[in-house]
Amino acid sequence: MTVNHASVLTKEYFIAYIKLIMKSREYTLLQAKAFAFDFFFKGDSQRYGSSTWLQFEKALNELKDVC
Repeated sequence: MTVNHASVLTKEYFIAYIKLIMKSREYTLLQAKAFAFDFFFKGDSQRYGSSTWLQFEKALNELKDVC
C-alpha cells in the first residue's frame, strides 16, 4: 500500500483498513489495532503525523461501538 506522507488519511480509510484486517486475518478489533500499529505505523504513532493518528483513533472508537 502506497501512502502519501503529505496527506492526512481519513477515518473512513482506517475503518475500511481495520475491517479488512479483521476479516482477512479473522482478528478481533484489539488484534487488528495491534497489527495496524506494528505493520502500518511501524510502531510509531507519529509516522504519518498527528492528524493521521487522530483519524486512526477515531476509526477505532467508531468500530468499538459496532464490534
